[in-house]
Amino acid sequence: MLDHVSIAVTDLPRAARFYDAVMPLLGMGCVWREDRAIGYGARDAAGYLTIRLGAMPADPACHWAFGAPDRASVRAFHAAGVAAGGSDDGAPGLRPNYHPAYYAAFLRDPDGNRVEAVCHRAAA
Repeated sequence: MLDHVSIAVTDLPRAARFYDAVMPLLGMGCVWREDRAIGYGARDAAGYLTIRLGAMPADPACHWAFGAPDRASVRAFHAAGVAAGGSDDGAPGLRPNYHPAYYAAFLRDPDGNRVEAVCHRAAA
């Protein structure tokens, strides 16, 4: 289980528009902002995310999945991410090849990092 993650980006203001739009939908609001990095979540809790200005391009094999509280949050994550400069990499929907209730959406952030929102609960 991951405790925290850092994602490298090449343009922090562009990345901020994207992550500021999608992370609050998953319960991870912005908690700090500096010239070279932005933090989401709570520094004293698991599930913390740092977006950091870095020189490395996104590796297409790199993939970050974030838990969503419900399927509506997955759909909102996807819509907000596309509206904020991300690109669709898998529309919201069931992925029964993982398990019957696996509901997810996939995006590429403006730097090409693959991010996912997933809900493991069955529809209410």
